[in-house]
Amino acid sequence: MISQLREMAVRGLERMYRPEERLFVFHVRRSGGRIISEGLSRRYTAIVLIGLAGEGEKTIKSVLGGQGLSTVCDRLRDDVEHVDNLGDLALILWAAHAAGYHDRRRVLERVVGLRPLEKAYPTVEVSWALYALCMDPKAAADDLCERLARRLISSFNKESGMFPHVLGGNSSGPRSHVSCFADMVYPIHALSHYYKLSGDRDALDAAAQCAERICRLQGQAGQWWWHYDLRTGDVIEPYPVYSVHQDAMAPMALFALMDAGGPDFMKYVQKGLEWLAHPPELGASLIDNDADLIWRKVARREPGKLSRYAQAIVSRVHPAFRVPGLNAMFPPGAVDYENRPYHLGWFLYAWPEERVAKFSS
Repeated sequence: MISQLREMAVRGLERMYRPEERLFVFHVRRSGGRIISEGLSRRYTAIVLIGLAGEGEKTIKSVLGGQGLSTVCDRLRDDVEHVDNLGDLALILWAAHAAGYHDRRRVLERVVGLRPLEKAYPTVEVSWALYALCMDPKAAADDLCERLARRLISSFNKESGMFPHVLGGNSSGPRSHVSCFADMVYPIHALSHYYKLSGDRDALDAAAQCAERICRLQGQAGQWWWHYDLRTGDVIEPYPVYSVHQDAMAPMALFALMDAGGPDFMKYVQKGLEWLAHPPELGASLIDNDADLIWRKVARREPGKLSRYAQAIVSRVHPAFRVPGLNAMFPPGAVDYENRPYHLGWFLYAWPEERVAKFSS
């Protein structure tokens, strides 16, 4: 299954790349029986480069229409003066390191200039910045990695096993107690790599405790649920379930922890993949061989994001409160017929050929 998905990912990325722009599209989606592409994304382009950096030259040239990783890195570097988002800049720095691109000085300066050690930022973006800085010898020499890792570790709630959605944010808002799956995955990944660099046991312990918590909460059919309560570690609202969580983000985080000497989480990775192939909410797979794409998510049949907002408000009143009857009123089963290139980039990053060969032997 993984080998087949790797081939599908490469073909998907080939159709999502715009060589004249040297960027990947924002997404492709199904519309009236056709697959159409829309927008452009620096962030998603950087993530794809991270995934492609572990591939062979033939695959890279195929995806990039004959161009190389450095050509795309040139475009991202040239854009950094116009980027004020810590996450985007951190991913560009990470991609430059992964691609062996040497002209990184200005990108590093922009990341540091946004003051990730002090200002309020999403946990996801701080985690990306930590990983990117861990790859940079100057950042390590200046203790930036250590100080950023300490900020991330200190945000971890040991009682719940959860990371917050924002570091340094407002803790009194109606949704301030809500964390999402990405808020767990990227800190696990970054702190696992930081532990390998530093030997800081606190980093490994936080990553392992968080991983063990989300694995205990994994759905019976292998679902990686979406919203959690930072205070208790309980699931607040399970849906949507995203395909990228099942085949890419959960594996990349759990593999990083395993590679750092953490527990074996392979059975949870496998359960997540089984859900992707056979989600009981649908009776059909999100892997669409006819469209040659993996569709984005399974959600509730509801107006907007009603369930997520309602559960957040009710659980804010008391951690044990939930809106009753949601599964009956808004049953899961709506498919989002969309795919974004970052999904395929993280998939290639999580499942390089040598890892596939290892688990196949």
